[in-house]
Amino acid sequence: MKDFKVADLCDDNLDKVTIADAIGFNSYGSKKRFGGKIHTLKCFEDHSYVTKIASTDGTGKVLVVDGGASPRCAIVGDKISSLAIKNNWEGIIVYGSIRDAATIATLNLGVLALHVYPISKTTSTDWETQVEVTFAGTVFKPGHFVYVDEDGIITSENRLV
Repeated sequence: MKDFKVADLCDDNLDKVTIADAIGFNSYGSKKRFGGKIHTLKCFEDHSYVTKIASTDGTGKVLVVDGGASPRCAIVGDKISSLAIKNNWEGIIVYGSIRDAATIATLNLGVLALHVYPISKTTSTDWETQVEVTFAGTVFKPGHFVYVDEDGIITSENRLV
């Protein structure tokens, strides 16, 4: 993806972007600036569905996972992150927890999450993919675009870079 700065994209497109609330996301992957077409997943305390989506072609896409902000279960770890890299995902935004933070920090993938937690599990919960998910005061819509860097997260209906 072409180099960009979220602040500059906001300056140039303020009427075309939605700015996510600063709710405390932390950057864990080595790629601090990433963006692409939004692919959503809604699941709660179950990493198996993230694995399924990360196993698909992610070229030009960012996986946005609504994990219900759970601090009790990591739904992304080093294996899922490595799988996402193998399948060309630009990054993963997790509204919830990850684990293996030290390893993820060495991977060329954008990874944002609220927290770290050492345990992951499979609970066979309901899940949905390619549905609108809402967190950080923002509706993440499949097929729209998301851009992330050290200044924040923005979404847009159209590609900006």
